[in-house]
Amino acid sequence: MKPIWIVDDDQSIRFVLEKALQREQFSVRSFSNPRDVLSALDDDEPQVLVSDIRMPGGSGIDLLAKVKQRLPGLPVIIMTAFSDLDSAVSAFQGGAFEYLPKPFDLTKAIELIRRAVDESLREEVRDAAASEMPEMLGQAPAMQDVFRAIGRLSQSNVTVLITGESGSGKELVARALHKHSPRGDAGANGPFIAINTAAIPKDLLESELFGHERGAFTGAQTMRRGRFEQADGGTLFLDEIGDMPFDLQTRLLRVLSDGQFYRVGGHQPLKANVRVIAATHQNLEQRVREGGFREDLFHRLNVIRLRLPPLRERREDIPALTRFFLAKSAKELGVEAKRITDAALERLVGFDFPGNVRQLENLCHWLTVMAPAQVIEPKDLPPELLGGEARPLPPSPVDGLPAPAMPLAAQPASIAPPGAVPPTLPPLGAVPAIGSGLVTAGPAGWLTDLQREARRLLETGDPEVWDTLTRQFEAQLIQTALDVTRGRRIEAAHKLGIGRNTITRKIQELGLDR
Repeated sequence: MKPIWIVDDDQSIRFVLEKALQREQFSVRSFSNPRDVLSALDDDEPQVLVSDIRMPGGSGIDLLAKVKQRLPGLPVIIMTAFSDLDSAVSAFQGGAFEYLPKPFDLTKAIELIRRAVDESLREEVRDAAASEMPEMLGQAPAMQDVFRAIGRLSQSNVTVLITGESGSGKELVARALHKHSPRGDAGANGPFIAINTAAIPKDLLESELFGHERGAFTGAQTMRRGRFEQADGGTLFLDEIGDMPFDLQTRLLRVLSDGQFYRVGGHQPLKANVRVIAATHQNLEQRVREGGFREDLFHRLNVIRLRLPPLRERREDIPALTRFFLAKSAKELGVEAKRITDAALERLVGFDFPGNVRQLENLCHWLTVMAPAQVIEPKDLPPELLGGEARPLPPSPVDGLPAPAMPLAAQPASIAPPGAVPPTLPPLGAVPAIGSGLVTAGPAGWLTDLQREARRLLETGDPEVWDTLTRQFEAQLIQTALDVTRGRRIEAAHKLGIGRNTITRKIQELGLDR
């Protein structure tokens, strides 16, 4: 990882931030004026830039503008005195990652820098994926229907609702719709902003969507633009829209109706030219009938609906996806790509993949790490794939037909699907079998304690045995991963094999952020 750059003419500020960041295992480079920063950019670049606003030899405002011209994706944190805050907010609306008012709490400053680093690393991965991946992959008739729909919608700004099971690639399709629209890379190059409404607490979601004014609530020390403002001229992707709180649905309906909204605590109406693409794995019609989703919002979103097929409905794509993901995993890990036999592929084709393409990608990553030889045989597959009859491989695509690129799976790993109950839990240290999420194993050590506790709860008639033990198990896994990664959530999610949205939601549900 590249170093964090600190720019401040105050030596004491530089010293304190340097030492704190070094304790967190970050490399640091310090500067006393903007001129030296611009000179250093000729040979190097930072992961994150933290700059004061007022310095001899140039202002932080000018430095921000010049750095953004050269490195538009670089997160820049501006340190400001309270007297500078209003002018800083106005000047930095389009550029700064965040503001750090002086005097600052060191712990909060380091956490802010860590968030900026995480965002920078995500952007690097996203940029690399965009530049290296082909665009779509799928010869199945159901996927060809999706590709044709994307093509028909390429010159439209109409609202789209994407439905499909978890792991089927809804966000990837949303990105494709944006890219090929007049707002995307082929058009005005507008931003694509994604937000998972299920991963953000209800009391924060309104501010996340619409922004807030300074002083709107406790802790709102600065004005902040919401996702609608950030997506102006581009596309806003609302994932898991079925989980949006009912009262916020009313505000969303207003924006979709006339493009007008207010920041939290604001009195000035704002307009945003945003195309909305929503996605859900839920049955929204059922949610409407149950009273959990506004019928008028459903009709406003349901202008064009795209259904993504589960992987079990496009089995002929499994061999091509498998080879693609094996090559991708090998490249990420810096190893030689493994090959897979037809017999092993037949096993994969015969499996139902409750986690869909995301689960297949995780499986390929697991095989890249765990398969003992360069050629993957059926015996190398996880246990849950070894049972049952293998289906014959589907015929290869006809030569000469175009193979659409970009696999519908650029999403983080997921935990075991609902209802997938393994026969027994694994011993600590066992490698997860992708799909069930767990390797079967005989009870030993901590499993004996688990069985004893489960028996106690069952015999006492506890009505929530499953929920109680599952929450304890998940909480311990996540807390241990956060301890190992020193609180870095994205790294912890990666080590656990789950997505960043999943770990954020679980931390909130389990109360681990208190």
